[in-house]
Amino acid sequence: MRSRLRLVAELAGPLAVVAVVAVIGSTMSIAQQGNVTNILVTATIVVALYVFTGNSGVMSFGQISFVAVGAFAAGILTSPTFTRQTNMPSLFKFLSTTQISSFESLLLGAGLGALFAFLVGIVLLRLSGLAAGIATFAVLQITYDVLSYWDKIGPGVMPVVLVPVTTSLVVGALGLGVAIVVAFTYQRTRSCRLLRATREDAVAAQGIGISLFHHRLVAFTISGAIAGFAGALFVHELGSVSTGQVYIDLTFATLAMLVVGGTGSLWGAVLGGIVLGALESFLSNAENGVAIGSLHVTLPNGLSVVIVGVIMVVVLIFAPKGISGNHEFLERFLSERPTKVGTGTEPESIAKVVDEESPEISSPPRPTS
Repeated sequence: MRSRLRLVAELAGPLAVVAVVAVIGSTMSIAQQGNVTNILVTATIVVALYVFTGNSGVMSFGQISFVAVGAFAAGILTSPTFTRQTNMPSLFKFLSTTQISSFESLLLGAGLGALFAFLVGIVLLRLSGLAAGIATFAVLQITYDVLSYWDKIGPGVMPVVLVPVTTSLVVGALGLGVAIVVAFTYQRTRSCRLLRATREDAVAAQGIGISLFHHRLVAFTISGAIAGFAGALFVHELGSVSTGQVYIDLTFATLAMLVVGGTGSLWGAVLGGIVLGALESFLSNAENGVAIGSLHVTLPNGLSVVIVGVIMVVVLIFAPKGISGNHEFLERFLSERPTKVGTGTEPESIAKVVDEESPEISSPPRPTS
């Protein structure tokens, strides 16, 4: 009974937070609703990061590449064709003439993000540690350069404009809700449990036959799909997109949100994305001047980035597992209480992560007498 309640809470907790944020946002002004929508869309990107980085333990700097692909594809194919033919005369013909709806662009963004992540993962995911992180950062740089200078697939350094603004507060909340459900469903799968075993002890996991490459590729592809989906939400929220908006700043902002929330839990990803996103939004507005009661506060330009960086350092020092402690919602209260060793109810180890009947893992043959 306790384990069932824990599963319900694991999904219901993040969804409840999203619903509360959406309800509070609906009582605000139109401008403030735009800020709340941006927070929800950014949190969706953080959930995409969590699906791979949180479950594999491999820090990836390249997930924003999939956001960029989803954003540019959705933006170009939903913008007016006359705008494309005027501002992007060198586009491939099918990009210049094809017109899709905003809903179709969300599906397209998810599909392209998954495909791009799968192709990149086949090449890179045999790497581990620092080498893997640097390789994913190289993918981000390559994506940025291709989108900036290949005018056959986009406007180059100019932004994609006149994109339909369809990501409202409700759509942003629903989009984040979909990402949470996908992430939750994935982490209940056998593949994710095996991937988490490699995160805890890669050598031991490989020693019992778990394929690092296979399970990392699955997580990377699902992460890419959510990131591409978030990219489509992003461009339909802003009504335009440029390569600079889906590059270094967004990469480190979303990574900071994941780290502050807690990389090892879905609850931490959602919490970090919303809490730090709200703080960053407030600080950015404060750089242009904001009223707090009778007090008018104006921060120096760039100070918001410094404050977020300081918060990240403080959290890493005093709470290295993030503000969630890498626990899911109410996990501490609903977990089965471990008993003494030998009673059969010890805490989980790598051996318990793996099902005994796994066809993937075969036991070594016993010696015959």
